[in-house]
Amino acid sequence: MEKVTKSLSVEGARAARKWYVVDATDQVLGRLASRVAATLRGKNNPAFTPHVDCGDFVIVVNASKVRLTGAKPAGKVYYRYTGYPGGIRSETAGHLLERQPEELIRKAVTGMLPRNRLGRKLIGKLKVYTGADHPHVAQQPQPLE
Repeated sequence: MEKVTKSLSVEGARAARKWYVVDATDQVLGRLASRVAATLRGKNNPAFTPHVDCGDFVIVVNASKVRLTGAKPAGKVYYRYTGYPGGIRSETAGHLLERQPEELIRKAVTGMLPRNRLGRKLIGKLKVYTGADHPHVAQQPQPLE
């Protein structure tokens, strides 16, 4: 006689979403982004399923105080194309950190998520703020270790 094992229900995991807050002060950008991306995907959840959104919400505060190591402030370049001839636009990571630090963290985390509908849905659960204040106090976020 075969032994039947039951798998965890992913729907139950979706109902119990948690909110986490991360202070980006003096944290290395890549290490912070990989930890945030894993939490958004739900890799820390026992009921993790690769094709289902079973992750939690993440709030990143103090985005302007994130740290770039080595030559990345001047050497790492972000490109975008307008669609017109000669329309390639580039910006260094250091300039983006000064101008829009929340966008720098959002780009780093987006690069670590799946490139499909699920990834686009997951990035919506990331909330990034330049300063220490955020409007999500009612969700009672816990610090992400």
